[in-house]
Amino acid sequence: MRVSVFGLGYVGAVSASCLSSDGHQVIGVDNNQTKVDLINAGRPPIIETGVEALIQKGVAGKTLRATTSAAEAVQNSDLSIVCVGTPSESNGSLNLRHVRNVCADIGAALHDLDRYHAVVIRSTVLPGTMREVVIPALEAASGKKAGREFGICFNPEFLREGTAIKDYYQPPKTVVGESDARAGDQLLALYAGLDAPVIRTSLETAEMVKYVDNTWHALKVGFANEVGSICKPLGIDSVEVMQIFCQDTKLNISPYYLRPGFAFGGSCLPKDVRALRYKAKTLDVEVPILESILPSNNAHVQRAIDMVLAHGKKRVGVLGFSFKAGTDDLRESPIVELIERLIGKGYALELYDQNVNLAKLTGANRDYILNHIPHIASLMRDRIEQVLQHAEIVVIGNSAAEFSQIVGKLRPDQQVLDLVRLGAGTETHAQFEGICW
Repeated sequence: MRVSVFGLGYVGAVSASCLSSDGHQVIGVDNNQTKVDLINAGRPPIIETGVEALIQKGVAGKTLRATTSAAEAVQNSDLSIVCVGTPSESNGSLNLRHVRNVCADIGAALHDLDRYHAVVIRSTVLPGTMREVVIPALEAASGKKAGREFGICFNPEFLREGTAIKDYYQPPKTVVGESDARAGDQLLALYAGLDAPVIRTSLETAEMVKYVDNTWHALKVGFANEVGSICKPLGIDSVEVMQIFCQDTKLNISPYYLRPGFAFGGSCLPKDVRALRYKAKTLDVEVPILESILPSNNAHVQRAIDMVLAHGKKRVGVLGFSFKAGTDDLRESPIVELIERLIGKGYALELYDQNVNLAKLTGANRDYILNHIPHIASLMRDRIEQVLQHAEIVVIGNSAAEFSQIVGKLRPDQQVLDLVRLGAGTETHAQFEGICW
């Protein structure tokens, strides 16, 4: 394929050298003449293991050259990949000057092009940038329509400095946000030889994925360092602790607990987070990440309360209020917290949970209801239908399978606040509103 790569910095130089090594005809584009001259001389504009050899191979084999002319590059390619920088401003926002300038240059070249051309953004940009900045700039300069006369893709990169070539050929995933299938097909033809799962999605989702990845990596580093900071004064080998932690691929290093939904609760997580925070304080160790966990959880409960308040209706029904479906445990249940705060604000509530039935509870759970939340016991009902008959707003508190059957039982005036994402098409149902979707 004929490919132009705009921006010959770190990502651009690696991408161009790998693509040319694969046999594609690659034109690198940069307004820095020094970088262009280096590429054309077979020398790398960056320091990265293996890049120099690939550039030398590409230049010698005439599969790689560089220019400062965007028009020349677009005219002689079928697909353009944008890899320009998006540096931070002092307030954390991105400086998109380079992206705008490149899009204007590519758009001007597209104006005189009489064939379909795909434009791929690989620069890291915040969600909404493709729709609000990239596409308008390209359309304004070209006089053409994205998704029709030219294609648009967002293709985040997952390259680490020092192992970039290895990461290019062995990516964890290939994510393509696309304006139209034709553009996505054209881009994926470049990666046909890579052994990685391919995800085709919306432009906005692809933009967000990159930030979620990098923020998660930053969080992992910070978390491990805080664990180490607590372990050191206790004489515990923190490296061994984290090695043991990482051996659990069922819960710790896995998709578990990474599904957006409602706040956590129960008899373990809140108690143990508090205890570890306390231990850190006794050691005079600052752990800002650990300190933020419970406030973040409380803020999520408040989001749900605010969503109920926003509807301005007073009759609320709650389906599922144990902290987890399939249990009768109400200890530190975030749904119980939501219920109590709504009661305090004068809301009329009725509750249903087949596992939390006062007649069946014994021991600690029975004692907890009778002595800690007796006002909630009086609101419990035996059947879902009783709660639905009462409620103007229905809150889905846990993922018990029986709650997915309520769609056909709703009145037109009822609104459902889904805290667990029931599925079965409810995500797009007009009467359902998700807390995170």
